[in-house]
Amino acid sequence: MSPIATPPAEGFELETQVLIIGAGACGLIAALACREVGADCVILERDRAPAGSTALSAGLIPAAATRFQRQRGVEDSPALLAADIQRKAKGRADPAIVAAVANAAGAVVEWLVDRHGVALDLLDDFLYPGHSALRMHGVPARSGADLIAMLCRAVEAIDAPILTQATATTLFADPDGRVRGAEYRRPDGAVERIGCQAVVLACNGYGGAKDLVARHIPEMADALYFGHGGNQGDALRWGEALGGAGSDLSAYQGHGSVAHPHGILITWATVMNGGFQVNAAGRRFSDETHGYSEQAVSVLSQPDGVAWTIFDEAIAATARQFQDFRDAEAAGAILSADNLDELAAKTGLPPDALALSFEELAEGRCPWGRPAPSRKIAPPFRMVRVTGALFHTQGGLRIDASTRALRADGSPLPNLFAGGGAACGVSGPAVDGYLSGNGLLTAAALGRIAGAAAATLVTS
Repeated sequence: MSPIATPPAEGFELETQVLIIGAGACGLIAALACREVGADCVILERDRAPAGSTALSAGLIPAAATRFQRQRGVEDSPALLAADIQRKAKGRADPAIVAAVANAAGAVVEWLVDRHGVALDLLDDFLYPGHSALRMHGVPARSGADLIAMLCRAVEAIDAPILTQATATTLFADPDGRVRGAEYRRPDGAVERIGCQAVVLACNGYGGAKDLVARHIPEMADALYFGHGGNQGDALRWGEALGGAGSDLSAYQGHGSVAHPHGILITWATVMNGGFQVNAAGRRFSDETHGYSEQAVSVLSQPDGVAWTIFDEAIAATARQFQDFRDAEAAGAILSADNLDELAAKTGLPPDALALSFEELAEGRCPWGRPAPSRKIAPPFRMVRVTGALFHTQGGLRIDASTRALRADGSPLPNLFAGGGAACGVSGPAVDGYLSGNGLLTAAALGRIAGAAAATLVTS
């Protein structure tokens, strides 16, 4: 069936002013913003309960110039955040979107806390790669699932309906691309239709769509997909069928530290606080501090696509603030060793090569340019076998700074908005352009912008 159809002559069973497709962070925040402007909205969510890619993440939103930073003496600005984004993307991200999200993020974080009771605070015990200041804001458990739960409570409080187990299949549109409604399918096969005056696509990317991954990011076609199963490229397919343009479709976020075979994310704090990775030969193979996204490619290029992340108990103590890390320990993914010989025995790594890797890192003898860590890791050691994975795509529909979906000539579609993974992000066209937190940055900032813009369109 075509993703776009002519509006039904008999009309729709339900009506709303703004239809939001997807109940991850982007969609939920869009609903909060939409209702604040004064428009009615309905969210369609394919799952039994809202989750999306957000629930699979650590739930950290990078934001600049917040009061939480000022309270800890952190100097930051939207301009510095924008510069960090563009430096990582090698200047290839859309400057208008970079400016929009960098300027909006701080206000979004404080608005979520003050108006909607989302318990965000500053993560202040390690600096993520590529960031010039401490600016990651998260809920106490450092869990995306907890962030989603808080956002759901906020949406419930404003009486914005979330229709779960409602998989959007078709958009109804006029010949000029104006969307009039959507059809969605229930688990029992029942089909329902809802009319609307504007649509916000917040249903993330295409990491779970093998045909689109093979077409746009072929180097990850056979990689472990660690994202949400609902990321099937619906937003991109709908937008392009309506005449919209895709942009930076080769961009994605990978991660070079997923516990294998346990399938649990291992926080990159294990590396940024002094840990490192070796392959099956016991040797390092890259500068791990460049970023966890491009490290996925480096890990997958090693024998059998696996590596060992090695750190110590002091680093593990910091990592335990993340629920995923605690889950990995409970699952037995994190091994312990009291000395180098025991570490080699438990991992099966060659002792001499492993000792040399320790020595070279401690002395700053790194062919890839990583300086010696400020603190040499020491027993007791911790280690985890990991693989690289595709998390979510960063390309998507081309948008303007108000999140209007654009045609190839730059003109906007009449009433289609996109945010989060549905829209082209701020990572440029490649995996190495992903700055830590770019996914939730665009989900949160573009979600609020899209919800407000769609509501303004239908109420003005």
